[in-house]
Amino acid sequence: MLTKACALSGLLFIAASAYADKRPNFIFVLTDDQRYDEVGFLNPILNTPNMDALASEGVYFRNAFVTTSLCSPSRASILTGQMMHNHGVIDNNRPLPPGLELFPERLRAQGYQTAFLGKWHMGGELAAPRPEFDYWVSFPGQGTYYPQTAFGTTTMLTVNGTQVPQKGYITDELTDYAMDFLNSRDQDKPFFLYLSHKAVHATFEPARRHENQYADAAIKLGEAPPADADVPMWVRNQRNSWHGDEFPYHSDLPLAEFKREYHRTLSAVDDSLGRLLAWLAQEGLENDTVVVLMGDNGFLFGEHGLIDKRNAYEESMRVPLLVQAPGRYARGQVVDALVANIDIAPTLLALAGAPLPEHYDGRSFAHLPQHTSNPPAYPGASTPWRDTLAYEYYWEFNYPQTPTVFALRTTRYKYIQYHGVWDTEELFDLQADPAEAHNLIESEAHLEVKVALREALYQALTDRNGNHTVPYSKKYNQGAVFRHRERSKAAQYPEKWLREGGAPDRWEHVLPDGPQKASRLKAVDAALKDR
Repeated sequence: MLTKACALSGLLFIAASAYADKRPNFIFVLTDDQRYDEVGFLNPILNTPNMDALASEGVYFRNAFVTTSLCSPSRASILTGQMMHNHGVIDNNRPLPPGLELFPERLRAQGYQTAFLGKWHMGGELAAPRPEFDYWVSFPGQGTYYPQTAFGTTTMLTVNGTQVPQKGYITDELTDYAMDFLNSRDQDKPFFLYLSHKAVHATFEPARRHENQYADAAIKLGEAPPADADVPMWVRNQRNSWHGDEFPYHSDLPLAEFKREYHRTLSAVDDSLGRLLAWLAQEGLENDTVVVLMGDNGFLFGEHGLIDKRNAYEESMRVPLLVQAPGRYARGQVVDALVANIDIAPTLLALAGAPLPEHYDGRSFAHLPQHTSNPPAYPGASTPWRDTLAYEYYWEFNYPQTPTVFALRTTRYKYIQYHGVWDTEELFDLQADPAEAHNLIESEAHLEVKVALREALYQALTDRNGNHTVPYSKKYNQGAVFRHRERSKAAQYPEKWLREGGAPDRWEHVLPDGPQKASRLKAVDAALKDR
């Protein structure tokens, strides 16, 4: 189960005394929709030398996930250390609730100078400066790659409270502002720089210098399930939709070219990372600065016949997570533990020697990598690390193709259930089936696993008040409901659900799943026939 962080303030300050006089600087780089394998060291066609260097010189967290694969909820989880059902940012329209504490506020209380640059995207169109940050650059909503919008206007940036026109390519311009903060900072204070890229969010637009990159590369796409696969009806129906491989974003763009543009758009992010790392080396701060690169959620390119994210499949919820801290962690490590976006806040606070609040759902993973010297006893070091991670996504009216999704991922299995739709559950053995192609939900050999994971998932999604609720947002149009006239039609109910009247197992829904269910159903059927 998800273990909540404990309030270990006094212990933390004592245990971290070895680093008390050397609080690290932080550079946290968040990319948008960068799936876990969108890095050169995992995908050889990609040219991402700076991300690759961050992995080889730092720590690569191989099993990093988000607890909601959607921009705003994931970003809120990063800033609050909480699951979506606790922080309340349930979709891309809902703002942060008033009074919700963000972890940079605690860094400021520890003497840090803080900066936020880039995509905020939590409620409304305004991107007004937040009090947790000393330096602020943002833009409305998703922002635009180039200054001219699709409606013929110029994108405006909010720079420390002043509206300034965007001048150039957004990835480069945000990096320019990051350099401005770094060069003008108070050198008597440690700093926290949060660079929140628009890239690589669709619709993908690479920098001019990368427009012809990967022109001859062979683009690998995921595979749709075969016709006889035991997959949910909503998955088959989504293929011919805004988020499906047959009608992606209601266009006729070949999916391989769509992904080629995605690769190209990432290159400017790698350039940006290179500029930050070069600045640290130039200033002699590379051993005093923790650099973190993470994606806010993944992205599918044909896997399960889908594109985009939101669902609980691996390509959607799994993200890159790279951490470089030369003065603290040995280089070139790979950590296999399950870590998540909810762990960022407690981890950075632990590294800074700041107290952790009790309400966090995440835990500090600062103790997981091997240290270069005797490590401090960061919170969590004395307790077992998690072996399960919960996932949640609430249905959005504007993108109605994906239902409400609840899932539990363990180190071996993934169990997925769907709320509010007449559909099948899913269970995958990730060791035997990493592509999640074989649904084991009806497997008798996995009955006990299914029952146990159902119960564990229900407990994991209890909110801080002990409740289970499914919220929703105000509807303002019909949503992206179109389907291509010439492509696949609505899916049929699975054969395994079809019965004649009076079927012996017609009371199946009354009894809980378990090893005695079949015999109990026979008994019920026999008793009813005798009446």
